[in-house]
Amino acid sequence: MKRILIYLLVGTIFLSCKDELKNTRVTGAVFGTSYAIQYASYDDLKLEEQFDKLFYVINKSMSTYQTNSIISKINRNETVTIDAHFRSVFDASKAIYKLTDGAFDPTIGVLVNAWNFGSEGKIENLDKAKIDSLMLTVGLDMVIREDNIIKKQNKDTRLDFNAIAKGYAVDVIAEFLETQNLENFLVEIGGEIRAKGLNLTNGKAWKIGVENPNFDGSQSIMKAISLTNEAMATSGTYRKFKVDEAGNKYAHIIDAKTGYPSKTNLLSISVIASDCMTADAYATAFKAMGINKVKTFLEQHKELKAFLIFENDNKALETLSFNGFPEE
Repeated sequence: MKRILIYLLVGTIFLSCKDELKNTRVTGAVFGTSYAIQYASYDDLKLEEQFDKLFYVINKSMSTYQTNSIISKINRNETVTIDAHFRSVFDASKAIYKLTDGAFDPTIGVLVNAWNFGSEGKIENLDKAKIDSLMLTVGLDMVIREDNIIKKQNKDTRLDFNAIAKGYAVDVIAEFLETQNLENFLVEIGGEIRAKGLNLTNGKAWKIGVENPNFDGSQSIMKAISLTNEAMATSGTYRKFKVDEAGNKYAHIIDAKTGYPSKTNLLSISVIASDCMTADAYATAFKAMGINKVKTFLEQHKELKAFLIFENDNKALETLSFNGFPEE
């Protein structure tokens, strides 16, 4: 699973004899991962209960682990009215699916599971015939939204927003904090991040660590960047991969065009965008696209900043930065 080390310093800063600005940090577990939210307020504002309510609503909408969620009902071919959260993520997924020529595809989950990269549905003795059969269910173009109803051309098509929903949840929390008139905060869920304003413990932009792609599971920082009023998501292949007899590494990203695991030298992709949902989706799409296609895409989409870590022909690490991705 992608991991990012985040430096969060908790403290207080005194603005005057009367006004005391306090930093609050809330941590916990959600969506099968961890979260950390830090914000500064004058009145020691307690928001953990509101966070839990927002997480609950998002889970009820898009969690494939909850049998009574909206997405689970759609996957069972039940007619259900979608909520605003589902609609936002579905529409964004459709747009990014088209822009990336299908590299980002929330219907590919059935093959992720079949290849034993997911949580369920592993298929023994997976062969071309079985893959071809599963591929008939893949393609977000076969799923449409009519107002608040989702319709599938193939009843076996399954939606899974795992590659975008955490980023969306980060945005929901960030936008909620803005409704509380908070100007300085950082929201992180499972390594997906959105920052606003400054870390007032030091009066500087939030400092974020981009991790080295260590195959042995250890953690170390390659570079630390400053982030403010933007969001960042990172996706990597170095946590989940398979190695064939020739020593080739196969990523847990499945090529939506072929149904097979993508063979790639890309190890880590960090994307900065104005919102975390967008950054999250593109970080996943870029892994499937490969370096050359990513270069071409980013030349046409200057609104996205990206940092790639990859293995060259000599098995040494190299990096590429695009569109002003911040230096240390």
